Amino acid sequence: MIYKRRQFLRNLSLGSSSLALMPFLQSVRLHAAGDEAALPKRFVFVVKSSGIDKFNLVPEGLENHFVNLDDGKKLGNRSRREGDLVDVSLAEHKLPEKLQVLEAFKDRLTIIQSLSGVGFRGNHTKGFGTLSLHDSEKVAIAPTLDCLLGQHLSTGPYPMYGMAMNGQLLESAGWKPEDTYCYPNLSAYAAAKPVAYQGSPRKAFLELFGAAVASPEELEKKIALNGNLMDFLTEDARRVEKQLSGDDKERFALYMDSFDSLRKIEEKKAALTDRVQKHAPELTDRFDSNTPSARIESHFEIATAALIAGLTNVITLRPDTLGVKYSELKLSNSVHALGHLQDNKASNGWTGHQARMEVEKLHLRQIAKMAKKFASVPEGNGSMLDNTMIVYLSCSSGDHHCAGHDWPFVLLGGMGKKLNMGRYLEYPKYGTKGHRTVSSFYLSLMQAAGMKTFDTFGQPDSNLKDLDLKGPLEELMTG
Repeated sequence: MIYKRRQFLRNLSLGSSSLALMPFLQSVRLHAAGDEAALPKRFVFVVKSSGIDKFNLVPEGLENHFVNLDDGKKLGNRSRREGDLVDVSLAEHKLPEKLQVLEAFKDRLTIIQSLSGVGFRGNHTKGFGTLSLHDSEKVAIAPTLDCLLGQHLSTGPYPMYGMAMNGQLLESAGWKPEDTYCYPNLSAYAAAKPVAYQGSPRKAFLELFGAAVASPEELEKKIALNGNLMDFLTEDARRVEKQLSGDDKERFALYMDSFDSLRKIEEKKAALTDRVQKHAPELTDRFDSNTPSARIESHFEIATAALIAGLTNVITLRPDTLGVKYSELKLSNSVHALGHLQDNKASNGWTGHQARMEVEKLHLRQIAKMAKKFASVPEGNGSMLDNTMIVYLSCSSGDHHCAGHDWPFVLLGGMGKKLNMGRYLEYPKYGTKGHRTVSSFYLSLMQAAGMKTFDTFGQPDSNLKDLDLKGPLEELMTG
């Protein structure tokens, strides 16, 4: 079989093939060479607000350590009762109601509970600390996981691309989605280098897939114009730079770097024109909708297409903020208000717990749709889903007011068989033997992606100095 593939590849001329086939042909080449590990790896981080309820993530048939034994009610912030590590196959258990939309992907699904991330300030959000694991709620002081992975994995014009409903966490009563760039205080390439997210699906479409809606002549003219403009600016800059010194010269260098980055982005987009045209989603009126579910669906659709087209290998989505009101669920309560309701009733008669679960199910349906699309794209000896990891998490761990003692994660996809999928992992209670932190989880993702790592990631928890917290999660790694 490998011999036949190699014969086929020797006879195959890229010059006679559409660029749209390049991702598939490249994966065939890598597989024929026996190099499955070299297939591209991708990440999607879906970061919701107000926590992810952990007590309804436990598969049926397992003891729920997040509820009171006497009355079955949800435990508080420090939640999990005493107990050993739980590491079981999902194949042996029915998924909880919240995750049943992912049933078709059960063998590629892993649920992780009871990791901690304590020591980062934030009443409703960890901010940049969510993905950097630093005390960094409003000001970026370290690079975040998604940006580090993007810089390592992405070969397209965008190392990492972000889309968000809003920048501000707590919006006013007259909330509506952002219609341009915003800063959700979530991703950063380095200290003081936050990432601007696109709030408008229509503008994200035009930014990412402009080549798909422009004629070849228009595209060529645009690239030529940008190139000439950049050349002019560079020549002019040399004259200006000679007159500068000290800090002014350094600032000017950074200013010119931004122009150079823009030119490189345009050049990479031009090289991907055929692929972009093939995989671009249809531009519809839904991209202008202010309804949360329509906005979320549009963001997921654009993110899916961008990854397939190779415009980036890492995307972070911020599906809601605390001011969002899911009117399509007949809820007049904001996400913030739902977090405080607990067993009290929301506007449509649901309890706060049920309302939060229905919001999460809305997100999970889009994750399932994305996974189905990736599973349909051939790659190597399998599909694109085998090399793409979707991570569902919250910027405020598992509770509305985040203590960080118990941070749940839902993983869907694969990472070249580097991670154990189809598992339910629940670590011992915070502070007890065997407990692990989010740091080890992030190290697991980085190592699976082929990055070199240190023993820890982010800011250590001084309260856990007597525990061994170095390295990745052994139970999650395949070897």
